[in-house]
Amino acid sequence: MAECSGGRRIGAFLIAAALGVGMVRPLIARQDPAAHPNDPWDEAEALPPADLVQLLGDVTPAPAIVYVGFKPLYRPGHIPGAPLHGPTSDPQGLEDLRRWAERIPRSTMVVIYCGCCPLDKCPNVRPAFTLLKTMGFTNLHVLRLTTSFATDWVEKGFPVEPTK
Repeated sequence: MAECSGGRRIGAFLIAAALGVGMVRPLIARQDPAAHPNDPWDEAEALPPADLVQLLGDVTPAPAIVYVGFKPLYRPGHIPGAPLHGPTSDPQGLEDLRRWAERIPRSTMVVIYCGCCPLDKCPNVRPAFTLLKTMGFTNLHVLRLTTSFATDWVEKGFPVEPTK
């Protein structure tokens, strides 16, 4: 009888463990694959590229999109209407972003992006996001370019505007 009761306990444990894994797996799957432990944004503030594309034509007023990366990567093509204010890994670029942001109402939806490299390694988005957050922006997002702008935006056929 002791064997039987031990078997039931083990069976109950295995069922509970399976249920636990089943409940946790969807939470793990929804986590940002480019999440970095020191990211100043939370998951809700990381905007997938396809979501931004939808917003480009559907939201009034349109979000303020700003490129915070390196000028040589901006020139060939960028998100339509996105000005260059960077690189924000450099104090001069960060100051340029601050001056641009001073004119914008703090409730405006602002989307920053770089795409020079994988998001978890990008030297520009974290300083830019942190600056804008400390300036009081309440609807601030980072574009989730997990690989690069070329891979996660251009190669997917999303709109690109060359620098004039």
